[in-house]
Amino acid sequence: MTRLLLGFIIFPFRIMTMKPLEGRVALVTGASQGIGRACAIRLASDGATVALAARNTEKLSQVENEIASAGGQAASFAMDVAQEEQVKSATRGALERFGKIDILVNNAGITRDQLVMRMKRADWNAVLDTNLTGPYLCIQQVIGSMLKQRWGRIINITSIFGEMGQAGQANYAASKAGLIGLTMAVAREVASRNITVNAVAPGWIDTAMTEVLSPELRESMAKAIPLGRAGTDQEVAHAVCFLASPGSAYITGHVLDVNGGMLMG
Repeated sequence: MTRLLLGFIIFPFRIMTMKPLEGRVALVTGASQGIGRACAIRLASDGATVALAARNTEKLSQVENEIASAGGQAASFAMDVAQEEQVKSATRGALERFGKIDILVNNAGITRDQLVMRMKRADWNAVLDTNLTGPYLCIQQVIGSMLKQRWGRIINITSIFGEMGQAGQANYAASKAGLIGLTMAVAREVASRNITVNAVAPGWIDTAMTEVLSPELRESMAKAIPLGRAGTDQEVAHAVCFLASPGSAYITGHVLDVNGGMLMG
């Protein structure tokens, strides 16, 4: 509807704001729950189309439906990141479905806790295969798409224990420390192609993994955190989305700590 004002025709209009990740395609591993789920939903809310990858296809479907009901776009792909053929098949499916992958979030991870003197080789191998070899395999499969378009964002979810160690988690700490090294090495390899590679290192985050801890242990851990509380999966997702955004274009090879001040120095 128009109206006449002092001889001018005034047309009402609505300012359209573009979401920061509009037109981008993100692949998130371990997207069925916890931090991965939060990252997938947040990336979708920022405008990205999301390829959801995990072993639990039933939970993936729930996340896909949640994104769709909010007006976003997502598709699910079964993937165990420790299985090379599954990584190849799922990433190939995502590329065929969406034509490209702009953003990779390597989130899938497991624990097999035990003192090093009692740790079985199978538990060592399982954690390293999932937490370190898995991200390497995923990077290999998506890097071609990023190199072709000379744009990409790779975000690896490491851990505070990859920076400071943790008794009873030699395998987990080693895998997460290795992921930091992988982040920096790949960042140097692809920087000239406008591809950034960074890591997010969560501290104590309230997830299904920490829900089983005793109230006494949870209280003790909270006292070790300057902010006095555990973080949320949403707070980790905020950090991931920042590193995926255009605003982080001059940041690469960096480890972004999300730990409430637990690790300072």
